[in-house]
Amino acid sequence: MLIKICGITNAADARDAVAAGATALGFNFYEKSPRYIRPEALSEWIGEVPAQVLRVGVFVNMAADEVADVMARCRLEVAQLYGAAVGPAGVRTWLARNVDESFRVEDLTEDPEAWLLDSPGGALHGGTGETFDWNRARGIARRIVLAGGLDAGNVARAIEAVKPWGVDACSRLEASPGRKDKSKVNAFVAAAQEAAKRT
Repeated sequence: MLIKICGITNAADARDAVAAGATALGFNFYEKSPRYIRPEALSEWIGEVPAQVLRVGVFVNMAADEVADVMARCRLEVAQLYGAAVGPAGVRTWLARNVDESFRVEDLTEDPEAWLLDSPGGALHGGTGETFDWNRARGIARRIVLAGGLDAGNVARAIEAVKPWGVDACSRLEASPGRKDKSKVNAFVAAAQEAAKRT
């Protein structure tokens, strides 16, 4: 199962997540986010990320040509799109959707590589640390990356409930906004790995 640590802003946190066993890292290019990273800053050390670890760019309301430019400069493999962001042609794409009372599986009409289901994040488009009702994500016959308020304490229950293709954690693994807590990252990855074996 894919285990993604999102909101990586520095090389040390990236190294710690990889050492813990994360199989994907997320980099947020939304300037209003406390986890924003400048493309030029990321491009300086992205080469340290091992080739087997998936590099995911998080984009909000960004045009396809801008997404393509950032992905090329930062050597990213997947575009995770929120709001009106558009993925360039031929690029692996995850479409993010907030799960609230209005969420309906029938509305997932596009065909991305995966759907990232997240808690409503308001103006920040995620990273709230809040979970949503996982029952709403049960039994979806698509690749699902489950996000929203996950940590070591609840990821096993989330995996058992939804049986997702991947899980994604961010704000609950932080020491402060934009800075990861190594022990929380280690515990989350270990809990997700163990739950994946049982599911």
